[in-house]
Amino acid sequence: MHTVAVLALEQVVSFDLATPIEVFSRTRLPDGRAAYRVLICAATEEVDAGPFVLRAPHGLDRLREADTIIVPGTLEHAGPVPVAVLDALREAAAAGTRIASICAGAFVLAATGLLDGLRATTHWIAADRLAALHPEIAVDPDVLYVDNGQFLTSAGAAAGLDLCLHMVRKDHGSAVAADTARLSVMPLEREGGQAQFIVHAQPPAPSGSVMEPLLKWMDENADRDLTLEDIAARARMSSRTLSRRFREQTGTTPLRWLHHARVRRAQYLLETTTHSVDRIAAQAGFGSPTAFRERFKRVVGTSPHTYRRAFRGPGA
Repeated sequence: MHTVAVLALEQVVSFDLATPIEVFSRTRLPDGRAAYRVLICAATEEVDAGPFVLRAPHGLDRLREADTIIVPGTLEHAGPVPVAVLDALREAAAAGTRIASICAGAFVLAATGLLDGLRATTHWIAADRLAALHPEIAVDPDVLYVDNGQFLTSAGAAAGLDLCLHMVRKDHGSAVAADTARLSVMPLEREGGQAQFIVHAQPPAPSGSVMEPLLKWMDENADRDLTLEDIAARARMSSRTLSRRFREQTGTTPLRWLHHARVRRAQYLLETTTHSVDRIAAQAGFGSPTAFRERFKRVVGTSPHTYRRAFRGPGA
């Protein structure tokens, strides 16, 4: 079983701490077995978490058992990271352990030197400070998370959920990740970026909004050659009114939303079928395989073949 160790430091942000615990503890394999064993580790027996004090059941020595270590964020006044923590993270990295940070946890990971020469992210409000303290890191404040393979970083709050679901998906495929996402009442993918793959999905409209039926129709008909006029006719609005209201409720344009719906469908087919790329291009609603490859690479950041190798689920 894959072991995930969540590191609880002094002044840990409780939301950042709870996110990986909830996500990985809830993840189940298709046969119902737990996919992960979760350990809460700390340098001290008790940890000041601001509004409360928590008692960690495991010490830093248990990090050696972990396949993945999660470093949640800490409050700005938390003070320097204990040397023992930095040494334990470096030792785990040398052994090949995957290490991911949530929000300001990037500062802890940066202090180890493990992010030197890599691209990383953190909460946008702290990105400038991270870049100033660690100029050897390429800090990108505009993405939800960055995946460098062994080392991953995420932006603040909900982006930690995105990162955890991304790791579940890499470990066990999209079907398991989708079940976990539903338990968290989260979309499996939100628009965001990472070093090797950019995961995109159409921005969701608020539940019950006037756009919700239209978005469902667009998603169901993404394989059709829809124009802005077709979508506007379905919505019984002028193209201009539709574009304005669509942007107000989703933050993007109808056609861009449609492109992302098609790419997401293609991602699912690449992960779950052995269909050829040309066939998937047609199933996802692209006019030609060439157009599909160009759009997919523009949105996802890599080719369909490379994406399939990285994300094809077990048995697909």
